[in-house]
Amino acid sequence: MKFMCLVYFKPGAFEGATEAELTKLTDETIIEDNELRRLGKLILGQPLQGPETAVTVRGGKRGISTTEGPFLETKEWLGGFTLIEAADMAEAIALTQDSAIMKYASVEIRPTLEQTHSETGAARPQPKL
Repeated sequence: MKFMCLVYFKPGAFEGATEAELTKLTDETIIEDNELRRLGKLILGQPLQGPETAVTVRGGKRGISTTEGPFLETKEWLGGFTLIEAADMAEAIALTQDSAIMKYASVEIRPTLEQTHSETGAARPQPKL
């Protein structure tokens, strides 16, 4: 079963963190990702640039519009994600809870939805790694 782990930061989450602490955090999370990959649990993981680089695309009855910046209704911002393979939610939590990023963030874990085309039975394409 696949789980998307969305990493959210509150504004100012890194205030007061030194350059050395941030470098250590990067190093620790890379080590964690490599260990999850070695265990066959990590499918994909990637940090994101800051919310100021975002573009929001909205659809609706009036068509498509784009807005620069993080204008979704939330105070926390999405800082990264991992896509993991786990037997169930309990294992997904266990794989996430000890991460070094937890000092700075909260992680929303959601099972992915497996879908196939209603007529052809084709599944969604898998990520190229």
